[in-house]
Amino acid sequence: MSEKCQTCPSSTCSAKERRDGENDQAYQLRQRMAERMCAVHHKVLVLSGKGGVGKTTVAVNIAAALARAGKRVGLLDADMHGPSVPRLLGLEGREAVVKDGAVVPVEAEGGLKVMSIGFLLGREPDTAIIWRGPVKIGLIRQFLADVAWGELDYLVIDCPPGTGDEPITLVQSLEDADGAVVVTTPQEVAVSDVRRSLRFCQKVGLKVLGIVENMSGFLCPHCGERVDIFRSGGGRRLAKATGVPFLGAIPVEPDITIASDVGKPYVNLGANSPASRAFDEVVSSILKLDDGLATAQGESA
Repeated sequence: MSEKCQTCPSSTCSAKERRDGENDQAYQLRQRMAERMCAVHHKVLVLSGKGGVGKTTVAVNIAAALARAGKRVGLLDADMHGPSVPRLLGLEGREAVVKDGAVVPVEAEGGLKVMSIGFLLGREPDTAIIWRGPVKIGLIRQFLADVAWGELDYLVIDCPPGTGDEPITLVQSLEDADGAVVVTTPQEVAVSDVRRSLRFCQKVGLKVLGIVENMSGFLCPHCGERVDIFRSGGGRRLAKATGVPFLGAIPVEPDITIASDVGKPYVNLGANSPASRAFDEVVSSILKLDDGLATAQGESA
């Protein structure tokens, strides 16, 4: 590790020891990654078993709500083939710059630090990324090692759907991630895929912070009547059956779609709606991670 890294005792730093068969390039990358991530207090992955459940919308609003709560927050878009984070935050067309040998994340409203492959595509945001696994793995590791995240309270990572190369790489690279928020919609076809995500977390040793049921009923903006378009309660029932926390049910509201299209996190609009209160409930559970950190720091003092 570099001399300026003072976040942990060098004698216990896992990045200090070279691993069997590790070449110089891989060793140095892992050192840089460890140094960057040592300054991030909490790492939260947002997963889904399948696409189309609104996972990125949930990840963006979690990150924005944490920033509104006064936390220093970074948001990493790890979806190489469908990077939607720039659009949802009104950052399309922005480009990342390199300063002092590190990539500077793009800053969104509320001081949220954001990194996405979308910022590396220049004036061609619709370019199709046709990459095999090793190339994607390499870029994800660089996002962790070579982006100037600085000191953060939370790094929220929006993973692509499924249980493939990208989430495996993130879990193995971070080593000390706090856990995963798993997003589903209520119908069984989505819930069954989320079961695979839960098994993935179990196999790779990643704690499940809880399940979020997105699109949990449509609330008519005129009469307030609830219509369960995708049925309801699937996420809650799965959480109960598997013994993991249920973080909240977020209903379908037209304003969420409008906010996404104009590049504004819904939680930043100040709406006092069922969806807004549901996001607050989800984030309140994540903020409890600070209680654990404070306890650990007190015990080590």
